[in-house]
Amino acid sequence: MSAGIGLTPVLAMLHALAAEASTREIWWLYGTRNGREHPFAGETRGLLKALAHHHSHICYSSPDPEDRPNVDFDAAGRLNTRVLRELDLPRNSDFYVCGPSTFISDLTAGLAELGVARDRIHIEMFGAGPSRTPGIAAAPHRPPHLPAGLAGSGPLVSFARTGLNVQWGPEFHSLLELAEACDIPVRWACRTGVCHTCETGLVAGKIGYRPDPVDAPLDGNVLICCSQPEGDVVIDL
Repeated sequence: MSAGIGLTPVLAMLHALAAEASTREIWWLYGTRNGREHPFAGETRGLLKALAHHHSHICYSSPDPEDRPNVDFDAAGRLNTRVLRELDLPRNSDFYVCGPSTFISDLTAGLAELGVARDRIHIEMFGAGPSRTPGIAAAPHRPPHLPAGLAGSGPLVSFARTGLNVQWGPEFHSLLELAEACDIPVRWACRTGVCHTCETGLVAGKIGYRPDPVDAPLDGNVLICCSQPEGDVVIDL
């Protein structure tokens, strides 16, 4: 089971199974946004065909018009606990789960609910590379400040820990970009809603995503790398 670029470690396992022409029952479950963001799609299909007893279920959370149901993907939506229940997976399997943190926590909890033994669930957190700053608590090069240039005319973005209130402007594509313009300490890696390194508390307000994340953050949190305010917001930074 994998999501986004979390596919790559389990793809290596699939190669090994195909190379030995395994007769084991193999389930390949994968979730991503759409066909444009589905890496190694053809390679994976070819490897699965080499396995005598394989099952595949691909979820696209935001399929493009040209993505073909039952050809490119099997279901619109996220790969989550509901999907696991519908697939009726064999409970005595070994499960390997790789992807963002919320994807892993949701699926491991779902497997436990289905009665899968904990020692049969193996996980690997997978991100898109090292973050540019080591953590929320890291000291910025400069004290936080208002961004350079004219003040924006959009919603008010309040950084709760920093005590900075900033008007949103059209020059920013994400809350992450705004925080960086203010020299507010942040974490990030992928900048596209995949790895969840930037996941931050949303104290108040409503945001929108562009692009949609591969896996939604926990309730009350926001992925600042791909979100914009849809009104006044307060962020736990």
